[in-house]
Order: sequence, then structure tokens, then C-alpha cells
Amino acid sequence: MTGIPDDDEVVGFDKRIKPLFRSRDRESMQRHFDLWSYDDVSAHASAILARLRAGTMPCDGAWPAEQVDLLQRWVDTGKAR
Repeated sequence: MTGIPDDDEVVGFDKRIKPLFRSRDRESMQRHFDLWSYDDVSAHASAILARLRAGTMPCDGAWPAEQVDLLQRWVDTGKAR
């Protein structure tokens, strides 16, 4: 699933957030937590957002602002599955 969802669409982890993380992102973070796990991303969302906003994650280049904003929206709206 690509693109930014409409304002009235619930941002769910499986449909919108998990696909933001590539296989290489998951592999590089696996020793700390699993970026494809709802529970792990939910528990570490603040730290993930901080690293994304700082441009230090992922290690090969910053996410576009709209992707960071989508993750923030997921957090702000209750972290739907």
C-alpha cells in the first residue's frame, strides 16, 4: 500500500506502517527489536520517530517527511493494528 491515506482513513499497522519498513531496515534493527512486529514498533514508536526525524534512521537515507508524518499520525491516533 502506497500513498498517504485520506484524513478519515484509520491508519493501521499492517496496512500502512509495516510496509514503510524495508527488509534491510528490519534486518539492521533485528538485534534491538522487530520493525515488522506491531508490539515492538508500538513499544518503541517514540524512539523510532525521534531517529526518523533526526535522519539517522534508516542508515542509508532519511524518509520523506510524509512517511514520518504517517507514522506520527499512527501514534497520535492510537496505534491501530
